[in-house]
Amino acid sequence: MGKPGEAKTSNGISRTSAAAQSQAAQFGAVWWVTAWFLLSAPIVFWDSTYCFMRPRSMRGGDLHWIWKPYALYQEIDLVYGEKALQENSGFTSAQAFMSIVETVLNLFYVYKVHVSPSSTAPLIGLCSATMALSKTMLYWASEYFCNYCAVGHNTMFNLVFLWMIPTGMWLVMPALIIVRLGGEVARQLQVAALTPLSRRV
Repeated sequence: MGKPGEAKTSNGISRTSAAAQSQAAQFGAVWWVTAWFLLSAPIVFWDSTYCFMRPRSMRGGDLHWIWKPYALYQEIDLVYGEKALQENSGFTSAQAFMSIVETVLNLFYVYKVHVSPSSTAPLIGLCSATMALSKTMLYWASEYFCNYCAVGHNTMFNLVFLWMIPTGMWLVMPALIIVRLGGEVARQLQVAALTPLSRRV
């Protein structure tokens, strides 16, 4: 039931809601981008906090029960394992920190599309997706150039299904988002270029 005096459209949707939906569509709302950003956020937060809480989050630690599946993963990817911790490698926590930054931007995109529609939303989403893709490419490149020093010990099955496919999702999805939102940003720039200066004020 709408607010008193609130105008309705022909299908019963309030004009305010219809306007908000129209603005969301105008400012780059893409359902699958929003879905990915929302679904990936808790996964990234869980993964990042594992990195920050080592060694307590690792097998044998008092908080390991929160990250129990990592008992296996820390043996699959040594960046997450004892070796990196003993060598005081900063890469593990550094990439986790960047993941948190990306996720904050992802959620900011969702806010700017669905809660407070803004023309800056596509640019925010584009920036976060570019960060995610670049970081994951660096992750894979570092493995290649160190002769797979952190994952080369795995069987082919484990390498493909427990490392390549899970981490590869953060190559595929950000790349698709870059194409989609990059096109939206380009469209907005084209519109702005064709808009007389007197109408931009």
